[in-house]
Amino acid sequence: MCKYIIKKMESDDEINGKGYVHYKSWHETYSDLIDAAYLEQLTIEKCTDIAHKWTDNIIIAKDGEKVIGFVGYGAYRDETLPLHGEIFSIYVLAEYQGRKVGYGLMNAALDKLSDYGKIALWVLKGNDSAIRFYERYGFRMDGTESEIMLGTSNTEIRMIYEKNNPK
Repeated sequence: MCKYIIKKMESDDEINGKGYVHYKSWHETYSDLIDAAYLEQLTIEKCTDIAHKWTDNIIIAKDGEKVIGFVGYGAYRDETLPLHGEIFSIYVLAEYQGRKVGYGLMNAALDKLSDYGKIALWVLKGNDSAIRFYERYGFRMDGTESEIMLGTSNTEIRMIYEKNNPK
């Protein structure tokens, strides 16, 4: 069984660890879903740079000193859902998936979003394991889709979690 802790991201080592998880998770998860040339351009350096630019509202999971996952959260990013919170990203290294790390991160983020009755997230269409995870957690598709360019056109689908739904 994986022993891990969930905590606010604080140190430079943790920020660098978030960058690594971002890089590794994209390459583990999206290799069959998005344009290979786009994915190739997503380097460890680029992800670490992003991690250092985006340090607010990040919770990490650690196994010892190793960052193994993270979640980003906050108010919904546009005016279409003004009273919703949002999970911006949640990634767990493949070797730690299936060990409740994602649930721990999601629980921590939803706790931080406790002032919102509904929480939204976007997931790449075809990312079936993530969709199943979100559905098990209680998120439901609301029928909204958006095109996103990841080298080529891809579709994201929006899912909503309502606090009164059972997990």
